[in-house]
Amino acid sequence: FGLHAVLMVTIILSPAIATAQSEIDATGEDVYPPLWDLAPERLMDFLVKDNKIVINAWNYQERLGMYKSLLNSSAKYFTTFGSRNVGNILWGLPLQHGWQFYTGRLADPSGMTSCGYEDGDLLCISVKSWWACMNYYLAVIPFLGAVEAGLFGQLPYEVEILPPEEQRDDFCYSVADCRSRIPKLMDEWKAYFKVNYFYFFFNIFPETSSFNLDDALHFMWTAHVASIAHALPKFRDSLKYLSHPEANFGEDWANGVDFIAATHFYTDLQTTNNFQTFLPQRMLVESDALPSISDFSPQQNRVLLSLRVLHKTNQLTG
Repeated sequence: FGLHAVLMVTIILSPAIATAQSEIDATGEDVYPPLWDLAPERLMDFLVKDNKIVINAWNYQERLGMYKSLLNSSAKYFTTFGSRNVGNILWGLPLQHGWQFYTGRLADPSGMTSCGYEDGDLLCISVKSWWACMNYYLAVIPFLGAVEAGLFGQLPYEVEILPPEEQRDDFCYSVADCRSRIPKLMDEWKAYFKVNYFYFFFNIFPETSSFNLDDALHFMWTAHVASIAHALPKFRDSLKYLSHPEANFGEDWANGVDFIAATHFYTDLQTTNNFQTFLPQRMLVESDALPSISDFSPQQNRVLLSLRVLHKTNQLTG
């Protein structure tokens, strides 16, 4: 069944992505996540306090800055895949984060605070948000894995991530902390950054080796899937704050990533943007019924339905 599911995902998504190819210019400003230009660009742009680089991962702009520093520091590996770093396969991470932000998925779904809302603290990321907590393991952990792998070189200070006000035990906050709590997951992300370094280093001698994009995609998707697998059971209770259709979509999406990963989907700037046009541009509500959500495009309805069927089939087959 696994191979057939991968083929089904490829068949479903390929026409949709091809349709959008001509609609997005990868050099246009609108292809970047919201507030991209305002996000910190390098580690020393964050607050330095008590000989530590301190990052608030519960602020959208600062979490986005972690992604931006990852992209800037890894740009040298992807120079042959397009100018302006557009071929970097890490673009899938900040673009997903940006999609979660502008669709309201990072705001407090319980309605108990103004975190993430325009009439409150718009840049606040709520620890009650299932999407935000899942994304932590696709933001902070890759970032700290890169720090440990030496992507940023020798840093003059340690990096410390600020904890949220609640659920502090659900997260880790430094290289040493994460290494002690989730060593296997840290190893997965460290391996991704190490394989990039290996190919780049040996590319100095072209007759010896060259950068292998498929290998990089393999290690990146392996780490990506591992992050979701670790976080999914941890934050299952957070789904209670979401509408039934939105909770279903979240779990469907987490399940679907396994199959997208198996295709080594190319998460560069343009391809990821093309793909995201077929994701829901708002939170799903109780009255939304697939496959006929009136303010969604036919392609969006089809992708949501396909993810639902794929997840149900996975459950039925064990």
